Amino acid sequence: MEAAQRRRLSVIASHLRPITITPTSPISRSDCNSCSDSEKQCNLETDCIFCKIIRGDAPALKLYEDDECLCFLDNNPVSPGHCLIIPRCHFPSLVATPPSVVAAMCSKVPYISKAVMKATGSDSFNLLVNNGVDAGQVIFHTHIHIIPRRARDCLWASESLKRHPLKLDQEALHLVNNIRQQLSFVEGFEDSKDHGTTLIGS
Repeated sequence: MEAAQRRRLSVIASHLRPITITPTSPISRSDCNSCSDSEKQCNLETDCIFCKIIRGDAPALKLYEDDECLCFLDNNPVSPGHCLIIPRCHFPSLVATPPSVVAAMCSKVPYISKAVMKATGSDSFNLLVNNGVDAGQVIFHTHIHIIPRRARDCLWASESLKRHPLKLDQEALHLVNNIRQQLSFVEGFEDSKDHGTTLIGS
């Protein structure tokens, strides 16, 4: 099996393989009922491993927790310090997660990533969300990966792929206009800027 395939399998299996813990592991019981009444998406599915971790029914090596989210080490990391940030409420994907919950998760990224990089002796990290089956999502409870990186660790096959500059043509303009049109239909999305329809813009 090629190295790239092994790495991909490792990422997918990272959510499936249980971890062995000792009685001294920093594991604490959490209460998923901390979701507010207005968060009707707080659906404690019995088969969701992340909901089990939140309830304290499954083990996890926790790094950080508060009333909104939880961070713990990935069971099968692609690099030392690879961890996940999850919301305490159950949402099946990032697009199904309310913006306020996404904001709460993302607000912890600088704090947690700095600690992880310092503890692992790295100075870089990837922030990764697999949203949907075709993007590699295998646990359908919103989560953000923080993956510490080192020089020449070659974690992603895509890093060796040549990238091509975006062509500023009618096809690109059509794509931009189509995305902007779709944004106007997204509930709760407000854009305070008039972007216009030029090919080159901010």
